[in-house]
Amino acid sequence: MYNKRKSSRNTRVGHSASNRFRSGPLRFSARRGRTKAPKLDISSLINKAAEATAPDKIFIPENSFADFNLNFKLFKSIENNGYIHPTPIQDKIISLVLEGKDVIGLANTGTGKTAAFLIPIIEKILKNPKEQVLIVTPTRELALQIEQELYGLAKNMRIFSATCIGGEYIGIQLRKLRRPNHFIIGTPGRLIDLVKRGNLRLDGVHTVVLDEADRMLDMGFINDIKLIMASVPEKRQTLCFSATMSKKIELLTSDFLKNPRTVSVKITETPNTIEQDIIKVRSSNKMDVLYNLLKKNEFKKVLVFGRTKRGVENLSRALTKRGMKVESIHSDKSQTQRKRALENFKTNRVQTLVATDVAARGIHINDVTHVINYEVPETYDDYVHRIGRTGRGTQRGKALTFVD
Repeated sequence: MYNKRKSSRNTRVGHSASNRFRSGPLRFSARRGRTKAPKLDISSLINKAAEATAPDKIFIPENSFADFNLNFKLFKSIENNGYIHPTPIQDKIISLVLEGKDVIGLANTGTGKTAAFLIPIIEKILKNPKEQVLIVTPTRELALQIEQELYGLAKNMRIFSATCIGGEYIGIQLRKLRRPNHFIIGTPGRLIDLVKRGNLRLDGVHTVVLDEADRMLDMGFINDIKLIMASVPEKRQTLCFSATMSKKIELLTSDFLKNPRTVSVKITETPNTIEQDIIKVRSSNKMDVLYNLLKKNEFKKVLVFGRTKRGVENLSRALTKRGMKVESIHSDKSQTQRKRALENFKTNRVQTLVATDVAARGIHINDVTHVINYEVPETYDDYVHRIGRTGRGTQRGKALTFVD
């Protein structure tokens, strides 16, 4: 895995949407990027508050963490990290991974998916310190989030990792790759770059995780994934996680997974912990409506989505001028700036984070009270990923979409 050489009150309570938007098959070109998709059906952005606040069916896991016969250090680490009972996806997947089976995991956001694959993989490494793992993610933020969770679970276990993402100085990553690592976590573009340079060898990898594979396909990374998987031994365990099971995902899994077990804990496209509504605005008063909302006490931790980098930056500056505590995040920001913005938002130094869709998959921060779609997303899938930043797990959240 490494190279040994030194080398508003305007809110209208709507009726439940009966027609959900469904995007057609994704198309890919040789260049990375999104292809055009049908426009979003606005009726799918509304649900009744009563539906959103209906009590959930209490989940009773079939297993406790003790039932998995984990290494004592790992078991204590799980307890120390606040895990009490396995979530649905953890309950079903951990044993399958420990048995060495290929797995397709389908789950809503905020379900404990990352720990579902990290826990059994850490157990495998504790049994075999030569085990090498590759985790491929669509965004830098998600890669860093996985790295952070790994650090928490594998603390004091002499398990080493290198995170390889764009936007950061490659020299630091090269130095880490010269050391033995159990985990390589990275985004497709940077991983391919390192493989082509000869600085990253994947011939020792026997466990691969494709996290949020649907998003990677949506972003046009299909060819990169194929190149990466071609560099990994055929005798391996492959875990693929996705929010949706499209035809493209089916093709991907048929290419790279062998007799996979499919585990689905998806109940609805959007969790019933999220209340959804629209706010009718005019372009002339759009900023005022947003500002008046953010001044309300219940808007404690708010994620605001725009479409373009320039629009997000302009909106962030305008809110700052009005005295709001705001950060912004988009692909023109350096990785250091993005890290700082996320940390300030996570630690409540700022109330509001304004972001493009680049952040929709990568932000996993608890206690986001509201998601505001300042600009309507292009597709229903984008909408689902955006609002999934609130109402995570058993927490409640609200999603508001500005409509002209």
